[in-house]
Amino acid sequence: MQVMIQSPKTLGLLIRATRKTQRVRMDDLAGSAGVGPVFVREVERGKETVQLGRVLNLLAELGIELRADVPDNVLPAFERLRQAGVKPLKPRRPKETSPESGEA
Repeated sequence: MQVMIQSPKTLGLLIRATRKTQRVRMDDLAGSAGVGPVFVREVERGKETVQLGRVLNLLAELGIELRADVPDNVLPAFERLRQAGVKPLKPRRPKETSPESGEA
C-alpha cells in the first residue's frame, strides 16, 4: 500500500502505526535502528529537524520503503550522475564573520 507523505507529522504517524501494528516497543525499535528512544519519539511526533539518515534507518527496520515520484525527464540526468559516481553535495559551512566587518 502506498501513502502520500506530505509532512513530517504524516511520516511520524505512519511510523508509529507500523510500529504498533508490528507490536514493537519504542525502545526495541530504537535499539535495532541504532538510535535512541527519544529520537523515535520525536520522529513519531513529527519533529521537522530530525536527521534524515537516522529516519531512513527507522524505516528500514520497520520494512517501509521510501520512494520518490519524479518527472520522467529527471531520470536520465539522475542516472548519468549516478553512473559518473557523482557524490551528493556537502552541506555548506556557515560563513565566518569578523568583528571588524560589522556582520552578525
